[in-house]
Order: sequence, then C-alpha cells, then structure tokens
Amino acid sequence: MKFRCERDTLVDALGAAGRAVANRGGALPVLAGVRAELVGNRLKLTGSDLELTIETEIEVAGDVDGVAVLPSRIALDVTKSLGDPRVEVSCEGDEAHIRAGRFESSIRLLPADEFPRLAMPADDAVTLAANDFASALHQVVPAASADDARPILTGVLLAAEAGGLRLVATDSYRLAVRDLPGASVMGEGQSVLVPSRALKELERLLGSAEEITLRLGEREASFEVGGLRLTTRLIEGEFPNYRGLIPASHPNQLTVGREVLVEAVRRVKLMAREPNTPVRLAMSADGLELVAITQDVGQAHEQVDAGYSGEELTVAFNPDYLLSGVEVSPGDEITLFTVDAQKPAVIRAQGAEDFLYLLMPVRVS
Repeated sequence: MKFRCERDTLVDALGAAGRAVANRGGALPVLAGVRAELVGNRLKLTGSDLELTIETEIEVAGDVDGVAVLPSRIALDVTKSLGDPRVEVSCEGDEAHIRAGRFESSIRLLPADEFPRLAMPADDAVTLAANDFASALHQVVPAASADDARPILTGVLLAAEAGGLRLVATDSYRLAVRDLPGASVMGEGQSVLVPSRALKELERLLGSAEEITLRLGEREASFEVGGLRLTTRLIEGEFPNYRGLIPASHPNQLTVGREVLVEAVRRVKLMAREPNTPVRLAMSADGLELVAITQDVGQAHEQVDAGYSGEELTVAFNPDYLLSGVEVSPGDEITLFTVDAQKPAVIRAQGAEDFLYLLMPVRVS
C-alpha cells in the first residue's frame, strides 16, 4: 500500500478513527490499531473495540492499493509532528514508512488478517437535521449514568413518539427528555437503547454537518456524517419506566432568568465544598434565595429576582446536577416546577415543550 496526502487531512482521519480503538487490557492486540484500506484514491480508516466502530474515508493520491493496520497512537503522534504538509505513507511487509520533507519514520504494523470482520450497517436509513440531533444529544446524553454496574442506565433511549423521535437518559438522580418532532426513525412503539459513550463521540464528530443518516439494525445502530460512519452495539434490556417518575401536577412554580440562575448557582456552590453538599433553593413571593453551607468552611447566600406562585418552600439539589439541566435549557427563562422538598422537580424552558429535565431533591435536616 502506498499513497500521498495532506498532513492535516490524515491527522483528522487518524484522530477520528482512533477514538474507537481498544484501550483496555484483555482486548485483542490488533484492536489497538487503525485499519487502513486503500482502493484507488480512496483511503478508509477504521478503529474499533467491537462495541464501538468509527470509519472514515478521505481522498488521497493512491499509488498501490492494499490493507494495513497501523498502531493508532504512534501513527497519529508521528503524523501530527510532521513539519512538511505533504506526507507519503508506504506499507511493505510488516512495516509502515511515513515520509515528509527530510523526515522518515518506520513503524511496525499489526497483523491485518487478525483485524475482526465488522458487521455491515442496516439497509434502511433515515436522514435527520444534524443541528437538531446534536442539540438533543447535548441536552440528554450527560444525564446517562457512567456506572457500568448498571449498564441499562449507561444508555440513551431512542424511541418513536407521536410521529417523531424521543431521546431519554437517566442515572436515577436526574432525567432528561428531548423530542424531535417529525423525525420518524422507527415504527410507533419501537425503541432502541444506544450506549451514551457512542453518542458522546457522535456529538463530537458532528461538527458543522448539515445532515446525519441513521441506520438501525437488530443489534447495531449506525450514524453517517459526510464520509464518516460511527457504528455501536445496542444495549439489551428494558429501560426504566421513566414516565412514572414525572409528577402529574406541580402546585409550585418558580420562573427565573436562565443565565442569572446559572451564575448564582456557580457562585454559591463554591461553598458546597464537601461531596454531596447541596445548594438550597428557598422560594417565596419575595423571589429566590440560594444557600450553601459547609461546616468548618463557611457559607454563601444570594438573592435572585424571580416570579413564584405556590407555598413557601425550600428544596435542596446537587448543584452540579442542577446546573447540568439549567445550562442546556433553551431560551432566556426557565420554570422550576416543584411539589414539595422530597418529590422530583421538573425544569422546563419558557416556550420550549420539547425538552424536560427532572431532578431528584437532596434530603437535608
């Protein structure tokens, strides 16, 4: 295999595919590499850990077709370091040679015949607006759990809902729900559970793309953006009944400027020094007061102008979880709906019914 290309183009492609390579012990050694396949002037680079696969194609000046597996990290580091923007790569036997200007490096290849054969994407496809889908990922994915002991909660539910697509994630302390009306991906009542890790990578790869193509198979989901495809194995199991968590009514409503609340929480939470120390929200007809207290350290208070209807109430929240929901809410104002100090609260943006963020209060004495 032999080709020539621009350094920055190759760096971007190696970096994208390399984000899926296996970096844990016990994986097949060949999965620490990126598979490169050259046909004519098209170079396809593939990285995979068998759970997540990222493939990207770039245009190069091809001289000799072939297949090789390059060690991901060293190939990327060497290519990044090159001073000359024109790069030549040739693979012969068990070595790859990377040349640029007066620089040359040889890298030991990984055995290409040991790279696993990967599943082909499903035939059925639907195209979505990339900007809307990226926005939904930004709002929902952070609410998924990072605890692999509960694999179901590490996924994001993609479900057909009222003629559109609904994304749902929860870590049992918070819940994020975003609707994309008109995005018909599945039949009514169907759903799949996509690993949040894959969707985090997808959000990073979307960039300024205008469209994204989604293909759903029985065990995998594929997302195509330009010349890049991300494929992930679906999570098997039953997602929790999240609808039962959302209170049917909320007697108390607090409306406040989104950015004003974000800045106030950031300041006050500086005194929530110990793990699990909450920020208290004292709500009344006079507005909102935020309070954080850490014994032997200090305390912080801030009064915020807000509109409130309901009984006087103080509710405590994990400040990071509270910020996570408020920061991704659209618009200039948000409304916090509460029942009491122990039941879930709901955050909605003014005039945006397609996003909901539910937050469990923290019990305080």
